[in-house]
Amino acid sequence: MDRAEKKEAVAALREVFSKTGVVVVAHYSGLTVAQLQNLRKQARNAGATVQVAKNRLAKIALDGADVASIAPLLKGPTLIAYSDDPVAAPKVAVAFAKDNSKFVILGGAMGKTALNPDSVKSLATMPSLDELRAKLVGLIQAPATKIAQLSTAPAAKLARVFGAYANRDAA
Repeated sequence: MDRAEKKEAVAALREVFSKTGVVVVAHYSGLTVAQLQNLRKQARNAGATVQVAKNRLAKIALDGADVASIAPLLKGPTLIAYSDDPVAAPKVAVAFAKDNSKFVILGGAMGKTALNPDSVKSLATMPSLDELRAKLVGLIQAPATKIAQLSTAPAAKLARVFGAYANRDAA
């Protein structure tokens, strides 16, 4: 890698670290290429990205970034998983770690907050941003449907009462 390529890599990583919601760092030593491709595919489907970056270049890119707390984790064969959604990358990493014992989550960062491996696992159990939005919309719509049902219920009861009196008189 020549100097220009290194500068491009650092600039790309700096942009990633400045715009991302969460970064997860993990060791991938012993995984096959097929397993790594599977991890990348799972991450892409979940809205996250997995990238193997040179540790030295990543540390340079972290200088001054909010997620700079991951710098000590960048030792050995590490990869970074990141996403804008604070739950997507941890979910993918934790799910992949359950299936592959050689994939070890070291920690991560969400903004200025440093995450240890347990924090990453607990973050992975939370619902995603889209799921939370769906629940919120459901909660907002529920009272409106209840009000509509309550407002039409008295009229329906009155109609049934009038129908019962009409049937009684006819009989």
